[in-house]
Amino acid sequence: MIWIYDEPVSVVETAGSPRGWFGIMRTYGLKLVLALVTTAFVVGSATVGAQETDKIVAKVNGYNITAKEIALASDDLRPQLEKVPANFRFAFIVEYLIERHLLAQEAVKANTIETDEYKRRLKYYQAKALRDAYFTDNLASSITDDAVKAAYEKEASKVTTEKRARARHILVNSEEDANKAMARLEKGEKFEEIAKQVSLDGSRDYGGDLGFFTAAEMVPAFSKAVFSLKKGEVSKPVKTDFGWHIIKLEDVQEGGAQPFEQVRNPIRLVLLRKAVQDKVLELRAAGQIEILDPDLKRLQEEAEKKRQALDASGQVPATTGGASQTTGGKSNKGDAQ
Repeated sequence: MIWIYDEPVSVVETAGSPRGWFGIMRTYGLKLVLALVTTAFVVGSATVGAQETDKIVAKVNGYNITAKEIALASDDLRPQLEKVPANFRFAFIVEYLIERHLLAQEAVKANTIETDEYKRRLKYYQAKALRDAYFTDNLASSITDDAVKAAYEKEASKVTTEKRARARHILVNSEEDANKAMARLEKGEKFEEIAKQVSLDGSRDYGGDLGFFTAAEMVPAFSKAVFSLKKGEVSKPVKTDFGWHIIKLEDVQEGGAQPFEQVRNPIRLVLLRKAVQDKVLELRAAGQIEILDPDLKRLQEEAEKKRQALDASGQVPATTGGASQTTGGKSNKGDAQ
């Protein structure tokens, strides 16, 4: 049983290869992994202060809105908050929670907790809450400072002086969609904003930023386009096996390991991705998962064949961003280079 506004509610139980260690996941389930890691990473960062004191910020008919609840809500509202001036975001979240609890309390009075619609939603959000809490308590806690340092030292020893590029990309399914994105760029829209809105991979959360990489670390067509650009230039649409890319070259530099303090947080995030991926693969292998929809089954079989072909070739897709946003809006590659 759980309690919401002093009302008992029955709960139905529900079950809910990177480029080196620092790059791009090869599995097609990576978007889900990235979503989980990014969400939990943001929540974890936002709640550091809340863990010290769960201050009561407001009351709604006797219900306490606390600092911890505000920290959780800030993650749910992340897309909306990007459009709110920084000095108004706290008030925006509190107002959002006030309205949520007013309507939730009214729903209790209307006996909504007995409806099928409520019970369906409860199952869905309970699974999400269990997943996020499990990540924080069991996976995130396993990535220690010693593990981060060891990963850095291991990869730093392998760093070469090969030229590396830092680029952003917009990934879409078709040439038509790529041309639409190009038209928006030509009208003056920011590359980062278009990437956030339409790009299909995890780098969209960072404005398409892929961080630094060498030519060998991307598929040939992608690398050829990147290294033919001048700093600040944007490519025409480029086709690879993963879709159509529009690429912007941000910087080019010679190789060499970056100082540990500059890449500590990106390394931790990548290790978290790996921990989640490994756990999911373990659970999938032990579980019983049956795809019933024939179209979905066919698509998954095609994706698995493509993944196996990539593994055999040793190439990695230019898709998911290996970048992690850190303080000051700066986006760093999750490696030691």
